[in-house]
Amino acid sequence: MQEPDVIRSLSALAHEARLRVFRALVVAGPQGLTPGMLAEQLRIAPNALSFHLKELAHAGLVLSERQGRHVLYRPALDVMNGLLAYLTENCCQGAACAPVTLCPDTIDQPKAICR
Repeated sequence: MQEPDVIRSLSALAHEARLRVFRALVVAGPQGLTPGMLAEQLRIAPNALSFHLKELAHAGLVLSERQGRHVLYRPALDVMNGLLAYLTENCCQGAACAPVTLCPDTIDQPKAICR
């Protein structure tokens, strides 16, 4: 994934409604969801949802397919995985990352990272 694609994807996800829509589509997986199902599930007005789906599609994060009278939206999992790979490409200086666990809350450092 190239940097301009990463920026376009992150920009599309940098909105509360679009992030919620994308996450709902990821949960649905390849089965996808119709705009009506998304609007009902997320309580987003249909006209606003249409705008957000268009933005996610422009960023390449969702795919649409007409099935009869309905349009089915699915997450573009290959693009999502490419974005995640780009963001973590040089994680831990190329070495395998140690698992991270959260320490119990303390007064000094709530939810400090323990290794």
